[in-house]
Amino acid sequence: MSDPREERRSLGAPASSFDLAASPFRVDRDRIATSPFFARLGGVTQVVSASGSGLLHNRLTHSVKVAQVARAIAERLRADQRFVESLDELGGCDPDVVEAAALAHDLGHPPFGHLGEQVLDRLARHRFALADGFEGNAQSFRIVTTTDTGGPSAVGLDLTAAVRAAMLKYPWTRLHHPDPHPRFMSVPPRGATEPPEAPGTGSGKFSAYVTELDDLAQAREAFTGRLADWQQTVEASVMDTADDIAYAIHDLQDFHRIGVLQHAPVAAELSRWQSSAAELGWLSDAEVHERGPGHSLELVRRRLHAKDAWIFSDDAFHSAVARVRAELVDELLATPFDGSVEAEQAVARFSARWTARLVEGMTVVPEPSTRSGHVVLGGEQWHEVQVLKFVHRRFVLLRPDLAMHQRGQARLITSLVEALDQWLGDRHEADRLPRRLHDLVELATVEYEALARSEPGVLVGATGDAPHGRDEVHALARGRAVIDFVASLTDKQAVSLMEALSGRSGQPWSDAFVL
Repeated sequence: MSDPREERRSLGAPASSFDLAASPFRVDRDRIATSPFFARLGGVTQVVSASGSGLLHNRLTHSVKVAQVARAIAERLRADQRFVESLDELGGCDPDVVEAAALAHDLGHPPFGHLGEQVLDRLARHRFALADGFEGNAQSFRIVTTTDTGGPSAVGLDLTAAVRAAMLKYPWTRLHHPDPHPRFMSVPPRGATEPPEAPGTGSGKFSAYVTELDDLAQAREAFTGRLADWQQTVEASVMDTADDIAYAIHDLQDFHRIGVLQHAPVAAELSRWQSSAAELGWLSDAEVHERGPGHSLELVRRRLHAKDAWIFSDDAFHSAVARVRAELVDELLATPFDGSVEAEQAVARFSARWTARLVEGMTVVPEPSTRSGHVVLGGEQWHEVQVLKFVHRRFVLLRPDLAMHQRGQARLITSLVEALDQWLGDRHEADRLPRRLHDLVELATVEYEALARSEPGVLVGATGDAPHGRDEVHALARGRAVIDFVASLTDKQAVSLMEALSGRSGQPWSDAFVL
């Protein structure tokens, strides 16, 4: 007799004659891997543009590695008899599901990495009055449920409920769903709090727009009674943790390769904190903000202590700093990368050793903190990932040369959105719009007209004003279409399209309209 729960997890469109696999979850994986939205990730920045060098991860190679790690975690947990019963009670942990979700998790990532995400969110909220704004996770969910056309129904990819649910790192919308919204919890889930610089705007992270509310509810239906409405599924938790592991390890590997991550400053920061931890611990918050080796790491320690008391330990943090100092700083970074066989082997050993260590540390927690999923890193490994992520942020993301480069990219995206919006507003040019943009406007118009009739409250943003009349509803739809269109470009396509729209391109045609 079939399992009703498994039938609900497998709910999606029936397999088509073009699908190569029998398992519905393998069909999902195949549809994601053959999507043009997946292919475009090869041209989307991970942290900085790879510029064809082959030395840096892009969003495609990152996604493949997340899928590799996610599958390894799922297989290890399923093979451990201590966890099998808990995993089944919580809704399942299928390696095919987590692999498919991991491949899909960055489909919505816009040009120029997280910088593009921030700019599109600001423009969506302030220029177009979209209460949802823009969020890369929600955009990924919108692609697989709505804007891709690779599924049998030609609306989304017709993925199973389990895979769609596994993509929901943050299973709520920005402002309205579920009710009560998790941002109001006494200890909100990770990502649910409002950004301190933007009070009243809703959660900083979320995985669905209001246009995909029905898809979110249907994907989560099989987990009703097993999980709170704000909790990740086990499979989403595996994918989320795999993303953290890949980010922590592979980005450091990249910047060692190109000489950005230097031994001396990282060693100075970590060694000073190690030798002066007690002294730094006595400083006030104002004093520890002073620039100086060890101070930035002390700030991280204090933030983790305040936000993640459910797992944080001073002893474990000290041990994590020591391990990162020994294996990253004194071992890997001590010898500059020169492209030799020895250098390549050192990078490979570092990556393999750390990935295996982190995967082996995974465990299942029946009653986790609201700040965690049911699948978590072991305590030692969790602290080590925090220190690795600190090194990446402090010595890569905060570099002034990267900031200067990103400011130019932010201006480009802003100008591109404004130019496309102006083009849409020109009634004399309506017949000459890029076909893809025209189709996205039609799609969003149907969606927003339906929401305005059935649930106008979900269109209300921080101002508290609902759209009035057909023109305002259509303006929202036009804004969402422009955001969808720009988010679907590669870095190069965004640059090429802006050059064409500004008259600087000598070519009458461009590949910028592929998606």
